[in-house]
Amino acid sequence: MVMSSIAWAQGMGGGGSSSGTLLSLIPFVLIFVIFYFLLILPQQKRQKQQKAMLSELKKGDKVITGSGIWGTVTNLGKETVTLQVADNTKIKLQRDHISKLRSDEDDKE
Repeated sequence: MVMSSIAWAQGMGGGGSSSGTLLSLIPFVLIFVIFYFLLILPQQKRQKQQKAMLSELKKGDKVITGSGIWGTVTNLGKETVTLQVADNTKIKLQRDHISKLRSDEDDKE
């Protein structure tokens, strides 16, 4: 008899705590939503733009590598790019290390 009254009393308090648990999860959900829109979504957009730029590379494009080397694309492989960085100097590097295309304004600097 005593055990059943204790279980009944605990059961009564349990109903209120489940709604309290849901309310305590709201700040965590809000933080995740904010992180998604401020960090994850823009990063995915940049990755998509970078992948599109790398797939559209062609011979003669003027590029800048991730390490800051300026060059002109002379040959394209499936995973590699050959850049001419001086009159008789060519380097071969991984396609993923091309960071951006140079514009005409970059050449004036």
